[in-house]
Amino acid sequence: AAKLPVYMSLDEFLAWNPGGHETWQLVGRVPVAMAPASTVHGKLLGRLAQAVENHLDAQNSTCSLVIEPGVVPHLLASHNYRVPDLAVTCAEIEARQPTLTDPVLVAEILSPSNQSETWDNVLAYATIPTVQEILVLRSVFVGADVLRRLPDGSWPKQAEQVRAGDLVLDSIGLRTPLMDLYRRTPLWRPPVS
Repeated sequence: AAKLPVYMSLDEFLAWNPGGHETWQLVGRVPVAMAPASTVHGKLLGRLAQAVENHLDAQNSTCSLVIEPGVVPHLLASHNYRVPDLAVTCAEIEARQPTLTDPVLVAEILSPSNQSETWDNVLAYATIPTVQEILVLRSVFVGADVLRRLPDGSWPKQAEQVRAGDLVLDSIGLRTPLMDLYRRTPLWRPPVS
């Protein structure tokens, strides 16, 4: 087995081929393997991606959804490469592009085993100038946290917590029932008539 590098620049990381099937991030020049997603995590990601993709198609949007794209935070860009669960960009995507440029929406599924890393990533995504919204979807209860960039370019001190009703993503004009994202998971509850 090849020895894991201790420190890498972004360029070294993008040229690196560790082999295997792991997904890696570069966090402060240190390559870090991501834990495999749980079944509920994967199901939520699929449902969220389906809702976003269907919405973009229905709107005939020029924006594109990408699952597990590599993004480069603006702060300490030469030392970091993060992999959100999904992102939406309205910039053109080129073949063999190693990172997703200019995301407007970034989303993460929050699992108990990765809470600290996920919230660290959220802080990194907030440094990307084009990001307008960051969605964190919960995987142990029905809920979402939405951070939405304010008109002056700053971020709110607290995320908007959505626990029922509709999830609204202004960056792409999406409104969807939150519970629909949890359909066919152990967390889903049928609507009350």
